[in-house]
Amino acid sequence: MSPDALNSLFSLCIGFALAGALASGYQAMAARPAGFGLLGEGVAPKTFAAVPFLVFAAPFIIMRNTLRARRIVGRRFEFVMLATILAGFWSLMSGTVVVMALHAIGLFGA
Repeated sequence: MSPDALNSLFSLCIGFALAGALASGYQAMAARPAGFGLLGEGVAPKTFAAVPFLVFAAPFIIMRNTLRARRIVGRRFEFVMLATILAGFWSLMSGTVVVMALHAIGLFGA
């Protein structure tokens, strides 16, 4: 496996892990699952605070909602696959940001 592919895989895993940790932490603190409905609560400081949270928690929320819809509503395979690709790409990008931030502060890589 090439170093670039390994780096991308690591970023993908970090992105999904961070998304899951954020969404689970939110659910533990708020006693309700995180969702994109956080943005629909009007113009308020907590709505603006939800944007960075959702940027990093979105892959988990997308996959959770997609798998629930597949089980409950019976969504088609194509829809589930498209949502999985979207969540994977989003996770790769957010994981890349996290890895770059860790590298910038000196906690990761040389």
